[in-house]
Amino acid sequence: MTWPVPLIKVLKMLEEAGFEAYVVGGAVRDYLLGKPPVDLDVATSARPQEVLDLVVQKGLKAVTYGAAFGVVGVLVEGSLVEVATFRSEVYGEDPHRPEKVDFLGRLEEDLARRDFTINAMAMDLRGKLYDPFGGQEDLRRRIIRAVGNPIKRFQEDALRAFRACRFAAQLGYQVEPRTRSALSQVKERVARLSVERVRDEIERILISDYPNVGFELLREAGLLLSFCRRKNKGREEQVPILPELARLYGVAQNPRYHQYDVWGHTMAVLQNCPPQIALRWAALLHDVAKGLPGVRKLNRRGELCDHRHEVHSAQIAARILRRLRVRPQIARRAVFLIRHHMFLPGLKERNVIKWISRLAGEFHNRRELETALDELFALRRADLEGGKVEAEKRLRELEELRQLVEEILTRLPFYPSDLALTGKDLVTLLGEGPQIGKAQRELLREVQSGRLPNEREALWRFVERRWSRPV
Repeated sequence: MTWPVPLIKVLKMLEEAGFEAYVVGGAVRDYLLGKPPVDLDVATSARPQEVLDLVVQKGLKAVTYGAAFGVVGVLVEGSLVEVATFRSEVYGEDPHRPEKVDFLGRLEEDLARRDFTINAMAMDLRGKLYDPFGGQEDLRRRIIRAVGNPIKRFQEDALRAFRACRFAAQLGYQVEPRTRSALSQVKERVARLSVERVRDEIERILISDYPNVGFELLREAGLLLSFCRRKNKGREEQVPILPELARLYGVAQNPRYHQYDVWGHTMAVLQNCPPQIALRWAALLHDVAKGLPGVRKLNRRGELCDHRHEVHSAQIAARILRRLRVRPQIARRAVFLIRHHMFLPGLKERNVIKWISRLAGEFHNRRELETALDELFALRRADLEGGKVEAEKRLRELEELRQLVEEILTRLPFYPSDLALTGKDLVTLLGEGPQIGKAQRELLREVQSGRLPNEREALWRFVERRWSRPV
């Protein structure tokens, strides 16, 4: 594997001007893992102004948002390469921005300030690896290890505690014991992080290959119980991260139906779901109300049950997602999935059509509906596979239902745009006004019931017979 062309051009530009230049960080890690690099980062002995002068000389475009901290973005062939001067950083009260930046003369000093050994490697244009902290060996051993003193690393930037959990989730690696122990010792610094930065790391964990690994680490370290800060109408406020999720650890379930407690089941469901962000949020929070007063009860046999937990879980999830400022479109779909994950119709076609029709009212068009239904089946499948007792029969029934839904969607309309008679046709027949929507709704019901084919001529005749004048 070779480096991307924009990265090579920036390295050559700096080296030809007499400066040291190296690919650093995640790009080197990914390169050694045989993956295409996502972040294109270069460390150099050139000062920011010297980088800017070179960019101008080469007729390239610079992005100077981080120049005060020694970082210059260089746009090359549509890609952004971040060029950072060798530096050290001192953090104060604000964990988002260093209080002081000192430019350095040596690569090793720059690598020493980085978070984890697997991110503290560099490589030059000729492929020579610089690895002063054993990052390559930690990659081989599948270990996440802080560079130097882990408590000091996390105190510098408390987001690194979440990043440790994220890298473990993305790579499936173990966190080295001293680093793991330090995760729980930065709660005061975490409280100064913005909710947006914390949310972004949580979402990266959610869509990783091993999200259960990441959330187990967050729980063990007490980070789910931590607070972060949020600006609200110009004022800062402290908001909890995910205490509702942490509470699920050790909450028992009825062994007649469940092999795990609520936390164990949630982690299994999360791991079983495809890595789609709304679906993974739904998996994470789908049982968040279980065990709560008013939800946790005993059934007629005297066994534990959580009646209508999906309704309460959806309400709690909506509050959590607003608090963490999850994108509204993602939050709405996650809440939809949680609310409906227990209510699927049987295999009688008439009931399935009515069920699809009801759900269609929550979406703007067929594409959104079909996406939501695919995710709903994925969530239900993961729910059944996540430690449910004797799930095989229910999984077979679920697959039969999925196939029936797919077949119904191919032949029946659920939105006015699916009808063979257009809105313009109806205006011709009925004139403009609210009667158009009413007619479309009735046509949908008639076609879905099988009383009327979805053919333009048949629909036209029905409207003419049904309404001799505008309704």
